[in-house]
Amino acid sequence: MELTASAPQRFFPILAALLLTGYAGAAQQRVMANLPDAPTPKQQAEAQQPAKADHSRGTYAILSRRSFFFPDLAYTSQSLTGGQKFLLAVDQTVAPSALIVTAASAGITQARNSWPGYGQGAEGYGKRYGATLAINASTNMFGTFLLSSALHHDPRYFVLAHGTFSQKVGHALKSVLVTRTDAGRSAPNISGILGPLGAEGLANTYLPDAERTASDTFERYGIQMAVIAGGNLAREFWPAIFKTLHIGKVVPASNPSARSESVRP
Repeated sequence: MELTASAPQRFFPILAALLLTGYAGAAQQRVMANLPDAPTPKQQAEAQQPAKADHSRGTYAILSRRSFFFPDLAYTSQSLTGGQKFLLAVDQTVAPSALIVTAASAGITQARNSWPGYGQGAEGYGKRYGATLAINASTNMFGTFLLSSALHHDPRYFVLAHGTFSQKVGHALKSVLVTRTDAGRSAPNISGILGPLGAEGLANTYLPDAERTASDTFERYGIQMAVIAGGNLAREFWPAIFKTLHIGKVVPASNPSARSESVRP
């Protein structure tokens, strides 16, 4: 039995309500979080000392300002509050990079006639695009906001400041399985692994009936994890590419005044 065309539409008001409910309160936290704290004498003394980078373990590059295309690229070393993680999840959902990937994924799905219950033509593409966008939004809500807040994980992506091409590729792929905590330590990326799985499970409530089997769910989950790994590669080389092309207005360069930070064991 096919799922009617109104099923995705019934899901979107619920998702929109969740986003709008938390956005108002979290927006105030974003404003307050941007206000600088008065430095203590100890902090002033540390600021006058040159930053020490642990090149044996690799350091993170902190961008000078927020990236519009990839909003989850770290541009501050300070940990995020729960409200900031919520706002980041919203930003990730509507970021140009996410919308482009969603459009491409919906097109590939339609070309392969996956999710045949949605049909073909413009209407079928619209249903696939909406369902894919809902899956991405759920992934961000589960992984970037809920699980990261509960587990004290930092959902942002930290670019490797020093390393060869192969080391950067390894760092991007490793970030799928290992994340940074709010305290700056490394930890298994449980939020990044379970977030997409939870989103795919939720998708079984609005995808066509034929797509709700366990095998289809884990197939979609595997594809999504591969897309996440590819996105990490794009994030890793994003600042370097545009620095080479001298397009500083599109993507911020590394902040030379920001202190490089190593992941503590």
